Amino acid sequence: MPLSGLETSFQACQNGVVCTPISSNMPWDPIPSPRLPHMSDVPAPSGPPPDDHPIDDITTTVEPPTTFFSTLSWLGPGLIVAGSIVGSGELIATTKTGAEAGFTLLWLIILGCVIKVFVQVEFGRYTITSGKTALTGLNELPGPAISFKAWGKPYRVNWLMVYWLLMTLASLAQLGGIVGSVGQALQISIPLTEKGRIFNEFAKSQADIQVQETLVRLASQRGDEQAQQAAETRIAELEAAQGDQSLRYLSLRRLVQTEQVNLAEASNDSSVQQIESRIHDARLEMGRIKSSVASIDDKIWAGVIAIFTSALLYLGRYHFIQNFSTVLVAGFTLVTIGNLCALQFTPEWAISGSEVLKGLSFSLPDASIAGTTPVITALATFGIIGVGAAELIAYPYWCVEKGYARFTGKRDDSDSWARRATGWLKVMQWDSWGSMLVYTFATIAFYLLGAAILGRTGMNPESTELIRTLSVMYEPVFGSVAPTLFLFGAFAVLYSTFFVANAGHARVDADGVRLFGLIAPTDRALHRTVSAFNIAFPLFCFMVYTFIPKPAQLVLLSGVMQAIMLPMLSFAALYYRYRRIDPRLRPGIWWDIGLWTSSFGMLIAGGYLFYAKLPEIGAMVGISY
Repeated sequence: MPLSGLETSFQACQNGVVCTPISSNMPWDPIPSPRLPHMSDVPAPSGPPPDDHPIDDITTTVEPPTTFFSTLSWLGPGLIVAGSIVGSGELIATTKTGAEAGFTLLWLIILGCVIKVFVQVEFGRYTITSGKTALTGLNELPGPAISFKAWGKPYRVNWLMVYWLLMTLASLAQLGGIVGSVGQALQISIPLTEKGRIFNEFAKSQADIQVQETLVRLASQRGDEQAQQAAETRIAELEAAQGDQSLRYLSLRRLVQTEQVNLAEASNDSSVQQIESRIHDARLEMGRIKSSVASIDDKIWAGVIAIFTSALLYLGRYHFIQNFSTVLVAGFTLVTIGNLCALQFTPEWAISGSEVLKGLSFSLPDASIAGTTPVITALATFGIIGVGAAELIAYPYWCVEKGYARFTGKRDDSDSWARRATGWLKVMQWDSWGSMLVYTFATIAFYLLGAAILGRTGMNPESTELIRTLSVMYEPVFGSVAPTLFLFGAFAVLYSTFFVANAGHARVDADGVRLFGLIAPTDRALHRTVSAFNIAFPLFCFMVYTFIPKPAQLVLLSGVMQAIMLPMLSFAALYYRYRRIDPRLRPGIWWDIGLWTSSFGMLIAGGYLFYAKLPEIGAMVGISY
């Protein structure tokens, strides 16, 4: 990532790019508000700046790169933003959707990655050309607003900022699910208590039996008697090693599966109610058994990770962790893609062409007889895969940090400004679309793994068994090495997400509380708020997981809130396009068609999800529908 001030100028000039010094009052400093700290300074130093003047005293305009390879050297914000969500979006939500819907919703997952790029580019275009932060831009949208005075100045907070605040709280809760998942990964690999070890054995044996049951069914469908007999023998061996509680849990799970089949075939309401009652009672007893063997090792580890992260963010040990975790995330993603390819050589788990075509047929799955709602899960996933609503808002902050807005210079009527703006906008588009290709391929791989293995075994990632369940996806190819490999990769992906997302939240949310008038409109106050958030947010996330130890549900809650916000952000993108963009930088007709199509798709996804969740929202506020 580029350095700030004179260091950035020197680095750019050393790379052979034309640089021109200009005044320090750059348009990307929100006026009259102070400048946000650089993302390259994440996390902020522990002490406040010496005064309330801008941190950079000298800035430069830089001519944009003109060749393909020089353009590549300026990419980065898109991958950073996507990398901050891979743990929650791809690893958890996408695989959970595959587990519930099978291959049917592959088209929706791909659409969720591609469709948001048009809006992402418009947000970046607005910031580069206006120099204002994303939240400042959202607060300029027309509509109902609250006006008040703070710090002796008039303030205005509009309707979109109010919803942003709610979405942000849900997004922080999502990070509670992430730190809990990191704790689960460490509990499995390094249990701290005897009860933790017992729970690991219980969860592993249940997962192993369920996988072998699936192998029996698949072998029977292929007519492979030898494979079927081998799986049945293995089941008998596993059952013989179980204790009374584990066997009772196993019998209850099998009862639920049988009753689910009966439920699908029930012909009258009376039968349906009786079957649903038996399923409900069985699940309650399963929950009691699981609670009796559950440990607190995951919470202890989550607390350790939260404290460690707060310290790192406060002290400023950022670049090493970011670079190291980026390598791990990239490596784990490549392993996942390789795992998916290797599955094609195992007859039990290979994905057929007809299954892929079914996933691309724009069809919808039936409501799951297990009581899940695959479409709702998929739409919640839609809100956070690739770039979610929170990442769409964060993206312009990273563009500012990379230098796109700073190097464009203060907006004026000169041809040189228009030339620079056009060039840096092209770089930003390369960044957005290039990162989209990367995370789309990764998302497809995670989804197909979830559908091929978890969907076929009927295993749905949930609560304290989330990481254990996800590790099953790697066992057909990597065998006994799979748990260790997955735990290492999952820790890298999840912790990278937790660390980078907390750092980003500290920056964006500090800008948010400034707009709400909760802190003084000075650089010093903003800097101190960022430092405070660096410490507080990881600890808050840990507290969320302590009281709600359900990572998948926390992630999907954030997905719902972000998906509902997508139509609002698409409206903002259209508003920027037609009311705020310099006429010299307006895109062509084909881009406009793509932007309107993207906005319409986000409206459908967010609108349908809001409609589907309206009864639950009403229940929370005491209104029945």
